[in-house]
Amino acid sequence: MATRNELVAAVAERYARSSRPERGRILDEFVAVTGHHRKHAMRLLRGSGAGPPARRGRRDRVYDAAMREALIVLWEASDRVCGKRLRPLLPVLVEVMERHGHLQLAPEVRVGVLAMSAATIDRQLREVRTADGGTPRRRTPPSAALRRSVPVRTFSDWGDPAPGFFEADLVWHSGPTARGSYVQTLVLTDIASGWTECAPLLVRQQVLVTEVLNEVRRVLPFPLLGFDTDNDTAFLNETVRDYCAAAGVAFTRCRPYRKNDQAHVEQKNGAVVRRIVGYRRFEGLEAAAALADLYRSVRLFVNFFQPSFKLAEKSRDGAVVRKRYHAPATPYQRLLEDPRVTEEIKAHLRRMASSLDPVRLLRDIRTAQQRLVEIADRTGTGEQAAPTQPTLEEFLKGLRTAWREGEVRPTAQPKPKAKRERRRPDPLVQVTAQLHDWFCASPWLTARELLARLQAELPDSYPEALLRTLQRRLKQWRGDAARQLVFGAGSEARARSDGEATGAPVAATGVADEATGMAG
Repeated sequence: MATRNELVAAVAERYARSSRPERGRILDEFVAVTGHHRKHAMRLLRGSGAGPPARRGRRDRVYDAAMREALIVLWEASDRVCGKRLRPLLPVLVEVMERHGHLQLAPEVRVGVLAMSAATIDRQLREVRTADGGTPRRRTPPSAALRRSVPVRTFSDWGDPAPGFFEADLVWHSGPTARGSYVQTLVLTDIASGWTECAPLLVRQQVLVTEVLNEVRRVLPFPLLGFDTDNDTAFLNETVRDYCAAAGVAFTRCRPYRKNDQAHVEQKNGAVVRRIVGYRRFEGLEAAAALADLYRSVRLFVNFFQPSFKLAEKSRDGAVVRKRYHAPATPYQRLLEDPRVTEEIKAHLRRMASSLDPVRLLRDIRTAQQRLVEIADRTGTGEQAAPTQPTLEEFLKGLRTAWREGEVRPTAQPKPKAKRERRRPDPLVQVTAQLHDWFCASPWLTARELLARLQAELPDSYPEALLRTLQRRLKQWRGDAARQLVFGAGSEARARSDGEATGAPVAATGVADEATGMAG
């Protein structure tokens, strides 16, 4: 473009002075060189299209700071969902938070927040968002007769089922290694509404799967009609198959190694379980109980206050796949709009929704997440105090500024790096005090000179290979002496605590004067 602009500047003057036939020849040549359309070339050479385009005037700001602050509080109360999912949730969230006394919006602020589009929400929250790690044992596969007795259902076979047909999967909480026993989460997702239930499994056992299914069926607001799983042996066995047959539940399975057949529950594995629980290792009764406590709040928060997308149509044109989605809605809203759900169930759901407070649920989730992190990161065996739960007012106040601290989910924060301890016994432990006395008396001595003096007094006990160890020890002592020289007695206590942690003695106060020449 720069070259074309230079050509316009060179030709425009000659074009303006030329006659009509000459202009035609100049225009033909200019179009052939630049590739411009003839009409566009004429405008350029006449000067009407030359020069930089006029700058658009800046529009007046529509949404002020009060609306943005209210939006941040609502975004935090929704557990930081995206703008497309937050937009349909805003009317419900504002009404519920005002009813519980968590939010008081001026009429103009309320109108402005509810008028924001999904793109505007993302744009308003852009700055807020930016402020913010073995081989498993092989199990015996189920028999061919058992596999034949359980029908296969693919993704395209679902169609539009009534609420009650669930896909199920297990999420491992094994951390970086799959050795030993660890807690797993059983995830069930309704195909029609997206209703999600999570429950911890202390051990991987088929009888325990049926017991957890009993508990899930007891808390479900609608009956369990179908149970679709993968080919995991925890599901594909006689115990689970006979349980489903006795309970009148349709038991189906996906094709082996085809995770897309269970796309609904696979999406919830990441969007719900991994997002809320994280990737730490959980094992034992205490971790399973903490997970169960967390999931009691998660099921209500996710199903009543977390809109999700639902695929409406998918078409393929060669290698191009086009998807169209319904407007984001919560599972609770989809169940109310589904004509196949009875009025009794809808009334039960409305009663549940009227008593729920999203801010209180989110606070309970954060407290349970902190408890899980403490259990997973615990290094000792002693009892530790349970995490303190902030009051509802303190938690609500923190929603206004939580974005400044970045990631707020405790389970998503990295595990603090443990301090590396000595893995081998100290080879100089018997003579450390003697070496330190020599250093205090003559701080200018090098590590090699100290080692030679030590070898002369104790031959055949300390080889040359200890030179590097002694150099590191000497470096620490000189650093302690230098800090004491600069900062005085205040650094002596710090150096003493460091020395006690490493097993090295600390220089006496008189070393500072002797180390003056060395420090200089």
